[in-house]
Amino acid sequence: MILKGNQRAGGGQLAAHLTNILDNEHVAVHELRGFMADDLHGALNEAYAISRGTKCRQFLFSVSLNPPETENVPVDVFEAAIADIEEKLSLTDQPRAIVFHEKEGRRHAHCVWSRINVDEMKAINLPHYKLKLRDISRGLYLQHQWKMPRGLANSEERDPLNFSLEEWQQAKRLKVDPRKIKEAMQDAWAMSDSVSAFANALRELGFWLARGDRRGHVAVDINGNVFAIARSVGVRARDIRARLGEADTLPSVEETRSVIHEAVANKLNTFVEMEHHKVKMVDEVFQLKRRKLVDRQRQIRQEASDALTQRRTAENKQRTARLPTGLKALWFRATGKYRNMKKQIELEAMRCDLRDRVEMARLVQQQLTERRRLKCRHVSERSSYTMQLSDLFDEVAQHQSMGDPNPKQARSTAGKRKLPQKRSRSP
Repeated sequence: MILKGNQRAGGGQLAAHLTNILDNEHVAVHELRGFMADDLHGALNEAYAISRGTKCRQFLFSVSLNPPETENVPVDVFEAAIADIEEKLSLTDQPRAIVFHEKEGRRHAHCVWSRINVDEMKAINLPHYKLKLRDISRGLYLQHQWKMPRGLANSEERDPLNFSLEEWQQAKRLKVDPRKIKEAMQDAWAMSDSVSAFANALRELGFWLARGDRRGHVAVDINGNVFAIARSVGVRARDIRARLGEADTLPSVEETRSVIHEAVANKLNTFVEMEHHKVKMVDEVFQLKRRKLVDRQRQIRQEASDALTQRRTAENKQRTARLPTGLKALWFRATGKYRNMKKQIELEAMRCDLRDRVEMARLVQQQLTERRRLKCRHVSERSSYTMQLSDLFDEVAQHQSMGDPNPKQARSTAGKRKLPQKRSRSP
């Protein structure tokens, strides 16, 4: 399961987020350990009250545990993972709260620890906690034989621009629910305590932090759409500025769009090259299959021709053997029977020849049907890639217009695309 943790303050805000029943189908406080209070708000406020006796500001450590969507993970697996986190981060016996969320048929958990050691009245240091959580997460995937995400197996692949063509097309088909965008930004805000942390959290979600037209903080998505941070997070603008500082140091929306345009256009151009390569591979595979099919059909046809020849020869010998010889032949010729028998044999030979031609024609028709099916499959596969290429060219044109000061000229230039030529040569 994916583990994401952060040190933070704001116990009341976190409690409100974890008990939000509007954006979650089911919310259950699974455990409150080491607190006098019997509810989540009281427990986290209690942790805050104890932290006032220290100089620690980020007195909480929060971890989200997200198992694979297709797996049914029992509670004891979550508890074992939380115990492993406690051991690796030296949080054993610290007060903690465990909350389960269920949404859209998927269950995940949140665990919040108090970092304050009441015996020494100081915060527990958590060095390299992100790397430790990553190692625990990898171990869970290996232990339970879950399919490990590429970004977890290789940290370099966590770039939000590292999407596949299928993911890009899926995102285009499935219009992203604004509630999901708002929820994602709220999660990023809840786990961030500085402008750099918030910007990094947004980047993992596919958003770029920028300066709006009114000097406010906004987020720009991969398609150039702008979202106001204050409205999306549900926090007042002055609270945004208090945590993130003034937006003057951030790039403008147009500058951010230009950066996104360049990165996405390069990615889409890579997809175009991939689709061209796929078309080439489809043609090569078709030619290979066609050659194999033709060779096999030639062999079958030669074998059928040889079999027909042998049968024709054998039948001719049988018919010839029926003709009389010697004195009997002279008698048959004299009486006219020889002529009649010869005509009958010739008619039988014609019927056998017609039968042979029908059989060969049937075989040829079967082989033609095979090749036509192969050709139809090739045309269908090739046309699907050609349509994808056309869509990709349109996407490139759209992102060119997003980064070009003259969008009409960009669209007209990008619209002149060259699709792969369809081969007309028959099998």
